[in-house]
Amino acid sequence: MDVEIKRDGLTLRGTFNKPAATKFNLVILMHGFTSNRGVDPDQLLYQLAKRFEEKGLATLRFDFNGHGQSDGKFVDMTVLNEIGDAKAILDYARQIEGVKKIYLLGHSQGGVVASMIAGYYPEKIAKLALLAPAATLKDDALKGDTQGFTYDPHNIPDALPIKKDLTLGGFYLRTAQTLPIYEIAKEYHGPVCLIHGLKDTVVDKIASTRYDDVYTNDTLHLLDDADHGFGIGNSRAEALNIATDFFLN
Repeated sequence: MDVEIKRDGLTLRGTFNKPAATKFNLVILMHGFTSNRGVDPDQLLYQLAKRFEEKGLATLRFDFNGHGQSDGKFVDMTVLNEIGDAKAILDYARQIEGVKKIYLLGHSQGGVVASMIAGYYPEKIAKLALLAPAATLKDDALKGDTQGFTYDPHNIPDALPIKKDLTLGGFYLRTAQTLPIYEIAKEYHGPVCLIHGLKDTVVDKIASTRYDDVYTNDTLHLLDDADHGFGIGNSRAEALNIATDFFLN
């Protein structure tokens, strides 16, 4: 079913599906930079949600501000206000009748957001899965190279035109340089599943190995033939299986 929530005057739009059971565990899925919640059958989050639902899990996935069907302009999006989105989404999830445990899954930039919201609300999140978490976005901003587009990191432009006729706001880049990603993430001590492809050319595996270093209860899966979207070879099925097994066991 389609759902809407408000965050600071913006409407965030998403999809909620639940099993027939009166009590169930819920997975909140968070998408990556320039993506959406998964509306097409070939998308990673769509396939993850479908698999989870087949196994009796409820799912909740939203478009972040400036993405998909949610309000807001992409140029105004930052990791910080996506964390604000995630907080509103978590608040919504906590009010759903029948929810026993809440799990988080984030892909790419959504993985950064999921890791930080879990660090802020560690007692509310039972399990956390991060797929190709893009924590290197901070390294990129400090170097002045985001998504292959270069700029002076000491004199950040107000706007940076990027792919798909989108313009990234300078405040995104400024805040990215000082994000306390791992410092917040390490406050979460529950079970964590990390999945990263060794053929990922968007986010280096170091992002996940750093998470592996700071977490105290995690398993790191490095997939030999996976790219950033787990779209080559058998990597999609492998990622789906690992994530599903993690949430069910």
